[in-house]
Amino acid sequence: MKTTTLAMTLAIATAGGIITPLAVGDIGGLESLRGLKNLDATNKAPHMAKYNESETLVERNYVQQPPVIPHEVRHYQVDLRSNKCLSCHSWESYKASGATKVSLTHFETRDGHALADISPRRYFCLQCHVPQAEVKPLIDNEYRSSSELGKP
Repeated sequence: MKTTTLAMTLAIATAGGIITPLAVGDIGGLESLRGLKNLDATNKAPHMAKYNESETLVERNYVQQPPVIPHEVRHYQVDLRSNKCLSCHSWESYKASGATKVSLTHFETRDGHALADISPRRYFCLQCHVPQAEVKPLIDNEYRSSSELGKP
């Protein structure tokens, strides 16, 4: 019964345009924005992007946009026991490391109550903050920031 219900739900969602069906190749492949990948073969690893390691901070495009990370974060451990980001960005360490300190907003509950330590919902930095890399967009994009449009 559950399998039939799931199959019917997927069929209706696909037909209604809610879920776009994935293109499956003749040889067991799967097509995404990054192209067709053969699931039965070892695919070539994607090119490692060059990260922006400039001293200049990247300008934000809108209020409340999480700042991008201007350095490599590969192999950073961020899990329940450890957060490598805090070794430089914590309020105790930021001066010695020369890093930006964690915002006060990260020490609040959802209801705005102050906490003594980082809120659990803000602990996993890479949920919102991403490394700034020089990459080609996967799809065309006509987004313009407010500064590019001449708006305040």
